[in-house]
Amino acid sequence: MATVTDHVAAPQAAAGQGAAEAQMPETTDGFHLVIDALRLNGIDTIFGLPGIPITDLTRKAQAAGMRVVSFRHEQNAGYAASIAGFMTGKPGVCLTVSAPGFLNGLTALANATTNCFPMILVSGSSEREVVDLQQGDYEEMDQLAIAKPLCKAAFRVLHAEDIGVGVARAIRAAVSGRPGGVYLDLPARLFPQSIDAEAGRRSLIKVVDPAPRQIPAADAVQRALDLLRGARKPLILLGKGAAYAQADADIRALVERTGIPYLPMSMAKGILPDTHPQCASAARSFVLPEADVVMLVGARLNWLLSHGKGKTWGGKSSKEWGGQKFIQVDISPTEADSNVRIDAPVVGDIGSCVAALLAGLGADWPRPPAEWTAAVAERKAKNVAKMAETLAKDPAPMNFHSALNVVRDIVKANPDAIVVNEGANALDFTRSIVDMYKPRKRLDVGTWGVMGIGMGFSVAAAVVSGQPVIAIEGDSAFGFSGMEVETICRYGLPVCVVILNNNGVYRGDEVNPTGGRDPAPLVFVKDARYEKLMEAFGGVGVYATTPAALRQAMEEAIRSRRPTLINAIIDEKAGTESGRITALNPTAKKK
Repeated sequence: MATVTDHVAAPQAAAGQGAAEAQMPETTDGFHLVIDALRLNGIDTIFGLPGIPITDLTRKAQAAGMRVVSFRHEQNAGYAASIAGFMTGKPGVCLTVSAPGFLNGLTALANATTNCFPMILVSGSSEREVVDLQQGDYEEMDQLAIAKPLCKAAFRVLHAEDIGVGVARAIRAAVSGRPGGVYLDLPARLFPQSIDAEAGRRSLIKVVDPAPRQIPAADAVQRALDLLRGARKPLILLGKGAAYAQADADIRALVERTGIPYLPMSMAKGILPDTHPQCASAARSFVLPEADVVMLVGARLNWLLSHGKGKTWGGKSSKEWGGQKFIQVDISPTEADSNVRIDAPVVGDIGSCVAALLAGLGADWPRPPAEWTAAVAERKAKNVAKMAETLAKDPAPMNFHSALNVVRDIVKANPDAIVVNEGANALDFTRSIVDMYKPRKRLDVGTWGVMGIGMGFSVAAAVVSGQPVIAIEGDSAFGFSGMEVETICRYGLPVCVVILNNNGVYRGDEVNPTGGRDPAPLVFVKDARYEKLMEAFGGVGVYATTPAALRQAMEEAIRSRRPTLINAIIDEKAGTESGRITALNPTAKKK
């Protein structure tokens, strides 16, 4: 590793300086040790927002050859870092200032931990002596204590010689076992600390095998295979953990060799193409309650799967188990039995587990009963035909279906493009209408269903992949991160933002029940010209009121790779309250 020299002792002594001064030993400082520690471990990109006390760190990182992507809000930078971690398997790094900036990044850190995205939030902080005595330092806050409950691990580095250890521990904690968020606290006084350059070099650690394979037990694998072999109506359910594992070829082989229908969760779409004959997405409401053995691969039985209970699974009430037997492939042994009994837990990293399951299939593995696969195919065909009828309609104004039919075609023609998706109805309709063809090409709100990931994810997806990004946004969702279109323009990223604009949250036709002058709480400015925001920063803005205009604009955006925002005007009556999770909204239940 090259020794950083731009921060060492004074240049060659000028005329008249003594020989002893000219021979001063080279030194390094905390700024450069942080940069060198990250680069040594293959981390070459930082997402963040400069300010006290980390402004010079961003300058020096860029000077050292790192890519520093500077945002307008720390939360969006944190979302970018987290999804970069999901896409690459290396921890994404978000850099923030102290106190308020740290707090802005904390939502993204907690979201990364919940979603199992490897991320490191690095924040400058106030000096310990002042914080501990509550003496009122600039942006004083005990950031380490606040971060600890919201992440996998949290570390503070007080001395320059410990920076290598701090970075190494953060990397290992972020990616080992179940991935997640890690907090690294760097007080302002750490950065200018000076130590001998050679001692600094020796203090750095290149992390060896940060996410070691965890081989499943042979008896656990056999138990799972025995249960699967005896199933009459088996189902494989793929979660985003399966996508993160990047074991795509083996997962596909497992699905195809067993012949079992599979159901991908939203961010697992594309591990196998959504058009694959075994894909049961179009028959989801049929296969979940009917299946007798369900193999979960990188998926958790949380609220997104009704906790494995209730009417979704054939139960008579929200608390009743439907009688399925579950096989769960997960790296965490404590995930099993979190909601219902797991009959065959297979604990290990997904790549190793799937490889072991494949090896155990044998040449005589039976295909699922024909009556089961035929029933799934029949229900799937019926629902696909029904959807085709809906998509063929051309209402005026557009609705979600007619607009997303265009997006569906654009993604099919550009399967390497990355789709970022958030909203309520915009999320639900996009997930069910737009097919994906390759893994890790669909990025969305994940486990928390959090709003605001759109522009942060889009920036990171473009930076990490170099591929075009198509961000499908509800007008409400876009509001959380819309200012980052300036970031998209500043870095010249190939991002096409499509806002499905129906003038409000869920829909834009509510009225104030009192008849007063204030608008209803869920209604926005009518006919808002969002595309002008992109134009303001030098990008392309398009106001589209028809599918033809939307199609033309999207095709041009993909061709030109210019930052583009398309304000797609849809019927303000389109949409339902809370999208497809109305049951979780107690107010909506009463209506």
